[in-house]
Amino acid sequence: MTDTLELHDVDLLADGAVERSWRAIVWDDPVNLMTYVTYVFQSYFGYPRAEAERLMLLVHTEGRAVVASGNREAMERHVQAMHGYGLQATVVKGET
Repeated sequence: MTDTLELHDVDLLADGAVERSWRAIVWDDPVNLMTYVTYVFQSYFGYPRAEAERLMLLVHTEGRAVVASGNREAMERHVQAMHGYGLQATVVKGET
């Protein structure tokens, strides 16, 4: 996945590693068209078309896709933005 998070969207651990312990997940729904989901991923996250389509296909075929990872606050902002676009999204705790 292309990393489009800005520096303020990640936390540094004591050893200088980037903490990515939270995930923003977009879920499949029966309402939104695949082209629209691709558009949202391109316009909001800045993903290139190929990556946006890959993530959209994960949503469509597997029911969900992790669209971003980082600190909790940043992921909550991303999920709120996805809701604004009419997509179903949640924040989940992941591994660091």
